Amino acid sequence: MNAEPSFSPPCGPVTGWRDGDVVRATGIPYATAGRFQPPVSAPDWTDVLPATSLSPACPQGPVPFLDDILGTRYGELPGSEDCQRLSVTMPGDLRDGERVPVMVWLHGGSYTSGSGDLAIFDPRALVAENRVIVVSVTYRLGLFGYLATGTGRPANLGLLDQLEAFRWVQRNIGAFGGDPGRVTAFGQSAGGDAVAHLMATPEAPALFQRAIIQSAPLGITRGREKMSTAMGIAAETVSEDTPAMDVVEIEGRVSQVARKFGLIAAMPFGTQYGHAPLPPESGIEDAWNATAPGIEVLIGHTSDEARLFLPRNPIVSRLAKVPVLGAAVVKAINWAVTEAVYGRSARKFARRHAQAGGTAYRYVLSWAAPGNIYGAAHTVDLPLLFGNRQTWAGAGLLAGASWEDINAQGRALRAVWARFAAGDGLDSRGGLPGALRYHSV
Repeated sequence: MNAEPSFSPPCGPVTGWRDGDVVRATGIPYATAGRFQPPVSAPDWTDVLPATSLSPACPQGPVPFLDDILGTRYGELPGSEDCQRLSVTMPGDLRDGERVPVMVWLHGGSYTSGSGDLAIFDPRALVAENRVIVVSVTYRLGLFGYLATGTGRPANLGLLDQLEAFRWVQRNIGAFGGDPGRVTAFGQSAGGDAVAHLMATPEAPALFQRAIIQSAPLGITRGREKMSTAMGIAAETVSEDTPAMDVVEIEGRVSQVARKFGLIAAMPFGTQYGHAPLPPESGIEDAWNATAPGIEVLIGHTSDEARLFLPRNPIVSRLAKVPVLGAAVVKAINWAVTEAVYGRSARKFARRHAQAGGTAYRYVLSWAAPGNIYGAAHTVDLPLLFGNRQTWAGAGLLAGASWEDINAQGRALRAVWARFAAGDGLDSRGGLPGALRYHSV
């Protein structure tokens, strides 16, 4: 009978658990913070910490349309403001002294939903197939993590949480078999946006050497100051003592305030320039250029990002029903929105990064379930990276595809991501037939 796996990192002794072909150590505290306070590193401990419960989610409201598309269910993980925790998934057969690449996952969800340990983000296949370690980070969201107010409540608390998580990885991951010199930050949607903005902090190249930025809405991260100010005024009613679920309810009302600001309101909460640890908006390019030589980047998006959101738009739905012309109009709208929010800004980011002395690759992911209304929409990369048949069985995004096909494409995609993370470099051009193409910039 295998004893439970035990580890002795500098933070304090930890026991994990075996789960088939991987070993997990889950729900490890990396930071602590009072409400609306910057995080501090979690204090070290001396008693053994049983790392056997999943990290709780930051309190959040339901997103029924995402539950339908991704097959998630609201309340899957308990909510807690004490959510600065991470989970480590490692190959089950690491040898003593072996050091493998580390991939640190930052989940998406518009900075208002999601959690590192949701079942749809299970990194087991990625870890077992490619001999990497994945660290899944849970951080503060919405009003708890991403909005400054005029009365001095700080912005970017979720971003500061993430920085603490990377510092924890640098200090402790060696004890789990990870190589602190081969750390890749990777994230999708808001998580990709977070990876990009972590790269603007001077400390970034000391924390991770590579970054994979998936479907980051970088086209709507500028010019947000007026919107954030208006939201901050609407959020003044929240205090240190407001019950957590009341905060979540007010967050919904604060989001409504953003609606008159156009396309940027598609993600009302987010990183704010000119607040620690970020420079003013006018200095963001310089900040990125300063760290570029120390970080290799793989950045891209799906070919039909906007199709995740278009079926919910009543005008687009009406247009789609117009005979002959309807499909062409919807296709044009999808292209225009995908370009405005994701495409142009990803290309610009990659070019600037390369010009500043960094290595950059750009990709477009075009795999889609056959005949599916969503096509290669925003989030279609998630089931490929974090494939688990049971978890994804109810996902509307995958209707029409066989699990064999999903898993075959997923295995190939996971291998590309892992090869990049290992520092083995990608070819100057490459991809997966009918699913992915990438090239160096």
